Amino acid sequence: MKSPQSRAARRTSLIRKLGLAGLISAALAAAAPAHAEGRIRIAEQFGIVYLLLNVVQDQKLVEKHGKNDGLDIKVEFSQLSGGAAVNDALLSGAIDIAGAGVGPLLTIWDRTRGRQNVKGVASLGNFPYYLVSNNPAVRTIADFTDKDRIALPAVTVSVQARILQMAAAKQFGDKEFNRLDRLTQAVPHPDAAAAVIAGGTEINAHFGNPPFQDKELAGNKNARIVLNSYDVQGGPSSATVLYATEKFRNENPKTYRAFTAALAEAAQFVGANPEAAADIYLKRNKSGLDRKLLLSIIKNPQIQFKVAPENTLGMAQFLHRVGAIRQQPASWKDYFFDDPVTSGGS
Repeated sequence: MKSPQSRAARRTSLIRKLGLAGLISAALAAAAPAHAEGRIRIAEQFGIVYLLLNVVQDQKLVEKHGKNDGLDIKVEFSQLSGGAAVNDALLSGAIDIAGAGVGPLLTIWDRTRGRQNVKGVASLGNFPYYLVSNNPAVRTIADFTDKDRIALPAVTVSVQARILQMAAAKQFGDKEFNRLDRLTQAVPHPDAAAAVIAGGTEINAHFGNPPFQDKELAGNKNARIVLNSYDVQGGPSSATVLYATEKFRNENPKTYRAFTAALAEAAQFVGANPEAAADIYLKRNKSGLDRKLLLSIIKNPQIQFKVAPENTLGMAQFLHRVGAIRQQPASWKDYFFDDPVTSGGS
């Protein structure tokens, strides 16, 4: 058995290595020149909320709209977990388009205002997010105790974390908005869903998104919905969005325009072809999800695949009220770029 001193030495060595790797990574990012028109790097996460990006990728819609504008575009997709990781990737220059929740967007918009000026590009649609628990004693958020652990994609900054804070503020008062934060853990959606379905682990609740929340409800007889994001936000809301820096948008107008046009076409495609959209999701995500369950989610009348954001200002105002962001937006247009595809948003 290794001594405490030996374990401490190993930790110190690892920290030094990680620190050096971080410095090297930062140096490379700083040295990398801004790429010219004709390349776009997009980060997505997990779930059906990213279906529009799956369609864009599968049908090569960015490339299609780029060629219509006389431009060959190289499109790169990557998959990350959690708004914090996505925001770090965007600010380091590793990606051009970030896919995450409205919570991470508002955080990075607030922190980069007057510098990188990160703003929203488009919504990926309206989706109800469920906080699901397999603890029979938990029926409302007031029933959670120190024995419970709530998995979500990123602690405090993810859209799920922010909605939980909004719910806590309504339940316990604004001064207690972060009362449940101590119970949350950052866990990728697939792992969190597996834990809730299996039971018997410290993770007995998950604030997720479709299809993971649906799999939990179907896979564990004790699983129940404790909280619905629509109830917290006062109706259908755009929880997951795409955002970028002002620099990328300004320096790559044709590429940016091709991307937003591709998103709009993808939204039309999903609405008109849910069966084909389901097949694309299964193929792109190599998912073993039951196709019938998947189709029921895509056709759920509470879900709308659309690119104009809806009902996002309430969260922004809440975050300012409790001091989570410094800037107070007067309108959703403060943190979204002004583009034709998002006109009529809110």
